[in-house]
Amino acid sequence: MKRWILRIAGVIVGLLILECGLGAAYEAHARAQVRAQYPPPGKLVDIGGRRIQLDCRGSGTPVVVFEAGRDMNGSLSWYRVHDDVARITRACAYSRAGILWSDPTPGPHTAKAEVFDLHTALERAGEKPPFVLVGHSAGAINAMVYTKYFGSEVAGAVFVDGSHPDMFSRLAPVLGDRLPHAEWTSRLLARLSWTGLVRLTWPKPDASAPQILQTVAAYAPVSFPAAIEEVEADPESFAEAGTFRQFGARPLYVLTAQVTLPGYGEPFLKVWHALHDEQASWSSVSEQELVDSPHFIQWDKPDRVVAAVRWVIDRVRKVGSPAPSAPRKAAP
Repeated sequence: MKRWILRIAGVIVGLLILECGLGAAYEAHARAQVRAQYPPPGKLVDIGGRRIQLDCRGSGTPVVVFEAGRDMNGSLSWYRVHDDVARITRACAYSRAGILWSDPTPGPHTAKAEVFDLHTALERAGEKPPFVLVGHSAGAINAMVYTKYFGSEVAGAVFVDGSHPDMFSRLAPVLGDRLPHAEWTSRLLARLSWTGLVRLTWPKPDASAPQILQTVAAYAPVSFPAAIEEVEADPESFAEAGTFRQFGARPLYVLTAQVTLPGYGEPFLKVWHALHDEQASWSSVSEQELVDSPHFIQWDKPDRVVAAVRWVIDRVRKVGSPAPSAPRKAAP
C-alpha cells in the first residue's frame, strides 16, 4: 500500500513539474510576442545594469515628470494628458522597476529606491531640472520622497488625488479591513507569474478597448510581481514620505476626487478632504480643487490635470526655481 502511495505521489509531482515546464515555455513565448507587438514608447535608459523606460516629449522648462500610482499602468497612466502637457513644456513619463518595459530590480521597491532610479534615469537621459513632479495616488508619496532627497531640482508639484503619509491610520476607522494590502493569494500568484498562470487567469480587455488597456493586460505577468512588491513596501515608503511635508514656496496644486467607490461615501470623503487640506498647507503657494471624478482623474477629467500642471508651470516660470534645499543624500 505504501509503495502505491509513493508511486501516485511521484506521478503527481512529475505531472506538476511537466505542467510548470510547459507553462514556463508558454509564458516565455508569449512575452517575446508581447515585446514585439507593444514596443516601449520613448527609450530604455541604462541606470547601471538595469533599464528604466522613459518617455519624454515636447520642449521647454520646467520639465514635468509624471509619477504613476501603485498600479501596473506605468508611463501609460498619463496617456490622456501627456501630449497636452508636452505642448506647454517638456513632459516625461516613466515606468518604475519591473513595470511594463522597465527591467526588474533585485533591490527593494520602496519609494526611496524608486526615486533614486528615477533621478539616475533622468540624469543619464540628459533631462535637466527644474522639475515639476505630478504624482497620482501613491505617486504623490514618491514625489514627496524625491523632493526630500533632490529638493534643489524640484520647482513645484501636482498631486492627482494623491496619497497622504498618514492615510492608512486616519482611514482605518472608516475602511477597516478594506485598507489596501496584498493578499497571500496575490503574493503567491506573483511568485508563479513565470509559469504562465497570471497570463491564463488575467482578465482580457475587450478587443475594442483602448490600446493602453491592451498593453497593460499583455504585460500583466511582467508587472504584477513588481506591483505586489510595491504594495508590500508601502509602510516603509509612507513612513519615509512622512518625514518631508514642507514644500516651502514651491507651487503645489492638489486635485481631490469626489466620486468614491460604492460603500465608501461621506465618511471616507470627510477624512480624504481633511488629508488633502493638509497637503495644500504644505506650500505657501498652493491651490486645491475638488473634481467630480473617480480616483483616476487623469483619465476621467484630463483637462483638470492639464490645467493644474499649467497653473504650477506658470508660477514656476514667473518666479524661477526655488533655492537649493538640503544636500543630496547618499543612494540607498
